[in-house]
Amino acid sequence: MAEAAYMMSIGGRSVAGAGEMDVVNPADGRAFAKAPDASREQLDMAVDAARKAFPQWSQTPIEERKALVSRLGDAIQDNLEPLKRLLTREQGKPLADAEWEIGGSAQWCQAGAMLELPIETNEDSDERISITRHVPLGVVGAIAPWNFPVILAIWKIVPALIAGNTIVVKPSPFTPLSTLKVGELAQSIFPPGVFNVVSGGDNLGPWMTSHPGIDKISFTGSTATGKKVMESASKDLKRITLELGGNDAAIVMPDVDVEQVVPELFWAAFKNTGQICVATKRMYVHNAIYDQVADGLADYARQVAVGDGAQQGVQLGPVQNKLQYDRVLRLMDGAKAENLRFLVGGEPIKSDGYFIPVTIVDNPPDDAPVVTEEAFGPVLPLLRFEDVDDVVRRVNATSYGLGGSIWTSDLEAARRIGERLRCGTVWVNETQYLTPFAPFAGHGQSGFGVENGVSGLLEYAVPQTVSIRKKMSVA
Repeated sequence: MAEAAYMMSIGGRSVAGAGEMDVVNPADGRAFAKAPDASREQLDMAVDAARKAFPQWSQTPIEERKALVSRLGDAIQDNLEPLKRLLTREQGKPLADAEWEIGGSAQWCQAGAMLELPIETNEDSDERISITRHVPLGVVGAIAPWNFPVILAIWKIVPALIAGNTIVVKPSPFTPLSTLKVGELAQSIFPPGVFNVVSGGDNLGPWMTSHPGIDKISFTGSTATGKKVMESASKDLKRITLELGGNDAAIVMPDVDVEQVVPELFWAAFKNTGQICVATKRMYVHNAIYDQVADGLADYARQVAVGDGAQQGVQLGPVQNKLQYDRVLRLMDGAKAENLRFLVGGEPIKSDGYFIPVTIVDNPPDDAPVVTEEAFGPVLPLLRFEDVDDVVRRVNATSYGLGGSIWTSDLEAARRIGERLRCGTVWVNETQYLTPFAPFAGHGQSGFGVENGVSGLLEYAVPQTVSIRKKMSVA
C-alpha cells in the first residue's frame, strides 16, 4: 500500500500537487508513495513567491543569511534517522550510505555558511575609490539528480541563499521525497518564499529552464539533458551552472601495494552502485601488475553483499530506476555481442528490483562502448597499459573531463601525470574526496561553471563595481 502523499513548499506553506505521481522502491520495483506532480500554474506560484521574497532577502545582512542556512543544517541533522530511511527507500542505497548523505548535507550547510563573498578594492587613490562587490542574481532554479538527491540539492541551495538569492528546487521525479521533507523543514527557518520546493514529471524541468521569472538555472544530470537545459536557458540569457556526466579514469602504476589498494580501487568504481559522476569508470592498470589487480578486484567483488539497502549488511543496492537499469543492461549485452570477457558479473540478478551484479570487463578495446560511454552503474572496464605517455593519451581521448585519479607510491610522478590530465579534479591515492571549500568543475562536456568553494559561491552572484570620485571639480 502506498504511503500518504507528500507536500511541496511554496511561499512558506505546504501545498499539494495538482496531480500525483508514483515513487518506486528500486529494491522491489513497487510504488510505495505518492509525490506531488506540480502544474505549470503551481510553478508560477513558486516563482512568484520567490520573486516577492527576493528584495527583502537580498538586503538581509549576509551573516543573518548564513545563520539561517546553518540552522537548516541543524534541522537536517536532527531528522537524520527518518530522512536516511526515506532516502534508502526511494533511492536504493544502503542505510550507511544514506546516513552519510544526510549527515553530509547537514555538514555542508554549516561549512558552506563559512564562505565569504569577496569585496575587491580596484583603486584607492587621492582621486577616487573603486570597489567591486558581488550582488545576487534573483531567483535560482535548482534541478537536482537522483543519485545523491539531497546533498546535490544542498550544493545548490547553500550558495544560492548565502549569496542573497531566493530559490525554487526541483528534485528528480525518481527521488523527490527526501528533498520535499527538507523543504518542509525549511518552512520554519526561512522567510516565506525564500526556499521553495516543487516536484513533478518530465514537463517541470523544461518549464523551469524556460521560465522568464527565473534568473539562473543550476542543473546536475546527464550531458545530453544539460545541452537541452543550456539551449532553453539561452533564450533569455539565464545564467547557468551545469554539472554533467563523466568518464573518469584511474591510472594504477606498477609500484602500488596491490593487496592494500584493491579495496580502494573497488569502491572508487562501485560505491553507490557506480552511480556517481566522479566514480572511476575506466581503470588503466600497468601490465606488470594487471593480472594481480584483476584477480584481486574479482575476488573482492564476490565478497560484496548486493541487495535491498534497508537490510543489514548490504553494501551495494540496486540501480535506482528502470530506465537506467535497462541502459546498463544494454551496455552489458553489447559487451557480450563483442565477445568481451567478464572477470566477474555480466548477468542481471533475477529479482523484481533493479539489481545488477558488480561486472568487470577484461581489457576491452579502447573504442568499445563499455569504455567510451558512461555506464553510471556497476560496470567497469579494466585496461592494460605499459607506457605513461600512451596511457595519458588514452585517458584524455574523451569528450568528458570531470575527474581522474592516479595510484602510486611516487607522489612527484603522480603530480607530473596529474598536470597532464584534462579534467577538473585530480586525486592521488584516493578519489571522490570533495569539500565545500574547494572548487569542483568539469572540463569539456562534463560541465559549465563551478560548484563549491568561493568560486562556486560566485556562480550565484554578479559583480557590481562602484567607482566614487572623491572630489568634484570646481568650474
